[in-house]
Amino acid sequence: MSAALNMTDRSNSTKLNPRVFVVVLLIVASVMLFAGLTSAFVVRHAEGNWLNFELPQQFINSTVTVLASSITMVWAYYSAKRDNILNTQLALGLTLVGGLAFVYYQYQGFIDLGERGIYFSPPNGSEGGLVSGSFVIALVALHLLHLLGGLIFVTVVFIKSLLLKVHKTNMLSIRMCNTYWHFVGILWIYLYMFLYFAPQF
Repeated sequence: MSAALNMTDRSNSTKLNPRVFVVVLLIVASVMLFAGLTSAFVVRHAEGNWLNFELPQQFINSTVTVLASSITMVWAYYSAKRDNILNTQLALGLTLVGGLAFVYYQYQGFIDLGERGIYFSPPNGSEGGLVSGSFVIALVALHLLHLLGGLIFVTVVFIKSLLLKVHKTNMLSIRMCNTYWHFVGILWIYLYMFLYFAPQF
């Protein structure tokens, strides 16, 4: 009887939590989406009639802030594992600030592109150079939408931590948040490096 109970406990522990499955599914779908878009970028670039332009300086600032926020998210996660509630709250708050700073720098980057006459689907979008701008803006904007979703996630977990609902015996929410936040961070670094080096191919 006890052996049967042990077998049941073991099978339950190996089951994937439905909420974790949703996060994994979202990540896989996002990877496929951006893989398809970056492939389309390469194909369209190879056709010619394409204007290469420097990425906004603000995108470098975005990269620094997303790296910093990944560090604070790791701090939050391990603080929760150690039941250090105050550090968990502080680190989640700093992660939230880093995410908001990322959004601010992205916004400034879009302004910089606009001042250089680079828009998404401009009236004279038949010119190849402006097609390149549309690709860049579409990729960056789609990533920004993913990050905004991450900010909502971090905000929810931060509020839960203030309510003392994030600790070593209740790690699911911060574990999922940690996974998704690192994903959007790695995704941005990939996109930035791709957009920086792809025109040189």
